[in-house]
Amino acid sequence: MATAPKTLPDYQEERIGSQIAADEKIVSARPHALADKVFNFCPGCTHGIVHRLVAEAIDELGIEGKTVGISPVGCSVMNYDFFNCDMIEASHGRAPAVATAVKRVHPENVVFAYQGDGDLASIGTAETVHAATRGEHITVIFINNAIYGMTGGQMAPTSLPNQVTQTSPYGRDVTKVGFPIRMSEMLATLDGPAYIERVACDSTAHIRQAKKAIKKAFENQVNGVGYSFVEVVATCPTNWGMTPQAAFDWLRENMLPYYPLGVYKDVSAEGYSNAYEAAAERAKDCPIAQKKEG
Repeated sequence: MATAPKTLPDYQEERIGSQIAADEKIVSARPHALADKVFNFCPGCTHGIVHRLVAEAIDELGIEGKTVGISPVGCSVMNYDFFNCDMIEASHGRAPAVATAVKRVHPENVVFAYQGDGDLASIGTAETVHAATRGEHITVIFINNAIYGMTGGQMAPTSLPNQVTQTSPYGRDVTKVGFPIRMSEMLATLDGPAYIERVACDSTAHIRQAKKAIKKAFENQVNGVGYSFVEVVATCPTNWGMTPQAAFDWLRENMLPYYPLGVYKDVSAEGYSNAYEAAAERAKDCPIAQKKEG
């Protein structure tokens, strides 16, 4: 009979029991919230890095037992295999709607949606915008790799001008199909969101910043600050038709100039305890917005 894989606490207990723990220190191990499964992502794909960062944030905040993840259709479709928290599968683009329902029915739970650009910025645009403007107390992790990854490499709402894809073999023609959607910038114009940041995972420094952003997005939910949105500029070597290293180079040369990294909204940094306080301040000169009930 196969035995269950050992966890970090198992190894620590063994070392303590054998009296060799005093001179050893574990500096890296699989997060408990990340299942001991082999990823099905392509070589060079950054989904695996982001999965680990999400799991580390869950571990460090001690919220695994009350966290619920929502995964729709896309490269994240099998997230239920990779996270040790409860997971729900949503229809294509509907993760924010499902996350809203779960959070409203179980407000004590920590709820996050993990979505790609074809899902979030195309078929799910309405759910995304309206969940954000309502200020739903959920966390959204958005993977932007500028292409439909799982379904064969079609042009996505985030594909760059002149980018070659399966459905734009001569490059994205903005005179015919319009310009890419900058989701972080767009959502930052709304009053509902509390925190919006765009990060990347192409270097150690960027991975560390991505970790801080993802953890902050979860902390905001735990602390009742409001809706948080972390956009991760990511690679898709397979559908870009590149080696992993070439894909990282292309990301730095093309995606980061078009999708600049940084914080686009943070009500806590502005001195507000939540998004509603910040929205009330912006509307202070509107008489009807200040009208009190009763």
